[in-house]
Amino acid sequence: MTENAISAIRLHQQGIAPHRFTDPAEVVRGLGAMQAQDYHQAVWAIGARLPEGTLTQVEQAIAAGQILRTWSQRGTIHFVAAEEAHWRVALSADRMIAKDARRLEELELTHSLIEQCGEHLRRGLAGRNRLTRSALMQYLEDQGISTTGQRGYHILVQLALRGLICIGPQQDKEQTFALLDEWAPNPRRLTRAESLVELARRYFTSHGPATVQDFAWWASLTLTDARAGLEGAKPALISEKINDQTYWLTAAAAVAAANATTSGLALLPGFDEYLLGYTDRSAILESQHVTKVCPGGNGVFFPMIVIDGQIVGTWKRTFKKQTVIISRQPFTHLTPDQSAAFESAARRYAAFHGLEAVFD
Repeated sequence: MTENAISAIRLHQQGIAPHRFTDPAEVVRGLGAMQAQDYHQAVWAIGARLPEGTLTQVEQAIAAGQILRTWSQRGTIHFVAAEEAHWRVALSADRMIAKDARRLEELELTHSLIEQCGEHLRRGLAGRNRLTRSALMQYLEDQGISTTGQRGYHILVQLALRGLICIGPQQDKEQTFALLDEWAPNPRRLTRAESLVELARRYFTSHGPATVQDFAWWASLTLTDARAGLEGAKPALISEKINDQTYWLTAAAAVAAANATTSGLALLPGFDEYLLGYTDRSAILESQHVTKVCPGGNGVFFPMIVIDGQIVGTWKRTFKKQTVIISRQPFTHLTPDQSAAFESAARRYAAFHGLEAVFD
C-alpha cells in the first residue's frame, strides 16, 4: 500500500465517495461517533454521506431517538447511536472527569454539588420531559444552584459524563436536554474490555487506514487501553507499513476502495471526521495549508473542499430566508471542471437544507 492509498480508502470507508450508507442512523453507527459541537455542521456531516439525505431526515432520526449528541470523547460533543450512548460515554468518562477536576475546583463545583444537581434534574426531566439549555439553567437557579459564568456548562458536562443526561432534539434553535435512560431506553451493555474491542473494531473499519495513536487520540483512551482494544479487534483487521508507521484497516476496505471511484469533489463541514478523526492528518492536508483550515490553531475548523481525497480549500455559507450564499477559498486555482464540480456539490448542500444555492 502506498501513502496515496490512505485517502482513497478513508473516503470509501467513511461513506464520502462513493456513498455507502442509506440513513442517518447507519452513518453514525458506521463511523462510531461524529464530532458535533456545531449543530449545523454536524448534521451536514451526516448528510454529506447520504446520496439524497435532507436536514429533515437527519432531524427525524434525532427526534425518533435513533441518534443523539453527548460528550462521548475528548470533552467534545459527538453524535452517537442512541443504543450505544451508555457504554460509549462510560468508556472515557473517568479520564474526562479527572481531567476537569482542577477547573471544577476553581468553579467551586464539588462532587456532592454535582450529585445534588443530578437529583434535581432526575425530577425535572422525568417522564421524557426535555428542557432547553436556558430553561434548564433557570431550573437549577430556582433550586438555589448558581449557573453563572462557566458553572452551568460544566454541570451539564459532568452529568452527561456520569450517564445521567444527553442532548435531545433542537427546539427553536436551542439545545434541549433529557434523561439518557429515558431517551435511550434500550442500551447495549458491554463490559469495559468488550467496549475497547468493539470501539477499536468500529474505528479501524470506518476510519482505517489509521494508527493506534490515531485511535487513542480519537477515543480519549490511554495507549495501553487503545492497544488492548486493537489486540482484540485484530482478527477482523490487517496491517500495512507506510513510512515506518503501522496502519490498521479491514481487508475488505482495501479491496472495496481499489474497485471504487473515489475521485471527485466533496464539500465537508469543518469538524468532519475525515479530518478530525485522526491525530496525524498529513495524508490528506499538506502542512502549509493547516492554518488555512484552522487559523491560529484555535480549535475552530473551516468547512473543507476535498478533491481526490486532498483538502484543497475552504468554503463558507450564509443562510438567507430562501437561499444559502456559498463562497469558496481554494488554496490554488480550480480548473473549469473543478469549479463546475464545486457548484454541483454546493447545490447538493443547499438542497439538503431545502434552499437554493447562490454563489458569491
